[in-house]
Amino acid sequence: MPNYQGVWNISTQYQNRDGWPSPPEYALFFGGYTGSRIATIDQVVITTTGNATDFGDMTEGALRGSACSSVTRAVKALGNATSGGNSNKIEYVEFATSGNTSDFGDLTTGRSNNTSFSSSTRGCWAGGNQTNIIDYVTIASTGNATDFGDLVGTFNDMPAALSSPTRGVVAGGQSNTPGLGDYASVIQYVTIASTGNASDFGDLTIGRHSTTGAASATRGTVGGGNPGGYSNVIDYITIASTGNATDFGDLTVAKRELSGAAGTSRAIFAAGSTSSNTYFNGIDFITIASTGNASDFGDVTANKYGMGQGSSTAHGGL
Repeated sequence: MPNYQGVWNISTQYQNRDGWPSPPEYALFFGGYTGSRIATIDQVVITTTGNATDFGDMTEGALRGSACSSVTRAVKALGNATSGGNSNKIEYVEFATSGNTSDFGDLTTGRSNNTSFSSSTRGCWAGGNQTNIIDYVTIASTGNATDFGDLVGTFNDMPAALSSPTRGVVAGGQSNTPGLGDYASVIQYVTIASTGNASDFGDLTIGRHSTTGAASATRGTVGGGNPGGYSNVIDYITIASTGNATDFGDLTVAKRELSGAAGTSRAIFAAGSTSSNTYFNGIDFITIASTGNASDFGDVTANKYGMGQGSSTAHGGL
């Protein structure tokens, strides 16, 4: 290993880890709906297969909010919460220490049905409840979110989101903006380190909402969703370019309101509502650099949907 001098923070160490044993890649999934809002946080190790384990709890039950993460910390916007509907609350946990969430701050406006993406330092939430808002926080600190810019239209019902270290991408959603529609196919992007409005990227293979995303540093995937029913479609894009998505393969079951997370090489898609209108506990996985159908990974701790975007220690934005 080169003889670098000085003190590195954990993120820099992780990015320069060649020759080190690979650290575990953890994913967390927050809350959801099992017949009522729940506060449970599930954890899986992305590089293995197997069932999720209990990590801790949020301060209250909530669904349809999304999470961002750095290598060390996951930050969750609650979404639709037990105490008062569409919440502005943001909470966080440290991946290294299982346990309950702590208060982080507030979104600029309370909303559910949002989506999220992050770099190693900055977390962003986009859309929700027919807004075009993009908020951001500095993950390593605590405090209220700041306005980042606007999406290309107003969006509801959980667009997918994913990121590379430089770009955040939002795909699909339900929109009342003319030309986008209830089952939007639009893909849009921002540069995470800056602020400003989103730009057009291309289109999904089919328009849909209630979908989810997961990415490596170079390739993004979008799985499942509602195109007027239930979808098993997985699309992919090359994040550094622009253009329309390409078909990747299929999930093991058609579902919507599922949750996605990624490691350095794998994407996982957890839980959701299936075409039989039941809550689902299954987790699928794919190898992001290839194409093909998803395989069974294991199960989350309960049959549920509406967890929003998941978080991980090794997603494409790190």
